[in-house]
Amino acid sequence: MPSDSLLPRLRFGLIADPQYAPIEPNLTLNRYYAKSLDKLEAAIARLNAEDLDFVVTLGDVIDRDFDNFDRVLDVYGGLRHRTLFLPGNHDFSVAPEHLAKIHDRLGMPSPYHDFVSKGVRVILTDGNEVSLFAPPPGDPRRQEAETRLAALRAAGAANAQTWNAGMSAAQVEWLDGRLKLAEAAGEPAIVMGHYPLAPANDHNLWGAEEVAGVISRSPAALAYFCGHNHAGNYGLLNGTHFVNMKGMVDTADENAFSVVELFDDRLEIHGFGREEDRRLSITSTALLSPVVG
Repeated sequence: MPSDSLLPRLRFGLIADPQYAPIEPNLTLNRYYAKSLDKLEAAIARLNAEDLDFVVTLGDVIDRDFDNFDRVLDVYGGLRHRTLFLPGNHDFSVAPEHLAKIHDRLGMPSPYHDFVSKGVRVILTDGNEVSLFAPPPGDPRRQEAETRLAALRAAGAANAQTWNAGMSAAQVEWLDGRLKLAEAAGEPAIVMGHYPLAPANDHNLWGAEEVAGVISRSPAALAYFCGHNHAGNYGLLNGTHFVNMKGMVDTADENAFSVVELFDDRLEIHGFGREEDRRLSITSTALLSPVVG
């Protein structure tokens, strides 16, 4: 069956860092937490007008207080598309007794998982796994986080920050395995997470270089999408695009979200509000055969 490069294989929406909370804005950081509900409603109205396969929110759905999920998820209830969430660091700024409930509250089958949509493998990672905030108190991953953070600080790493986090070795191995599965099946792969991996930045995941290497070495991996750095960013490693989407919570009035289209030879990002339009070439030739179904 011949490929028609005029038609996208996959279309999906991306939202990053709504960070809703009914609190006063942080003028220093230019974050207007309470205004995110109106921005989300506007974004959902626009996304509902599109033919999309799914919509992913790349973390920081709320900012503090577990009860804030009720209000913001009520707004997400108006989204007619398949709705997927990745939690970010601010989603765990809740009372300790609620920490173990976050993934269930967001309707996630597990903290990291993948699925296939129209022949494309979509891999959702958990960058909060080893952190000072997501594991419950007493969990050994907190001690691991303290050890890793101390090592990064000793090395003078820019991302040696308490608001960053990392993946376990087991998850990195899982990610590598899912990419190898995609390669064997002839599936293009798109990876998503909360924390940036490339280029170097003070917001990057702990161990970003290793994880970016796993992704960029895979001929299946077309792109990695993330949030966390609200200013946005972009990098290219070995033909894989690393795209950091801008934070919705920033500014009093400007929105930020996007629609992504995957074609045989390119990714097109259609940005709304502060988000940029991008046309990103797919340079891997191994997976450019038509996807059917």
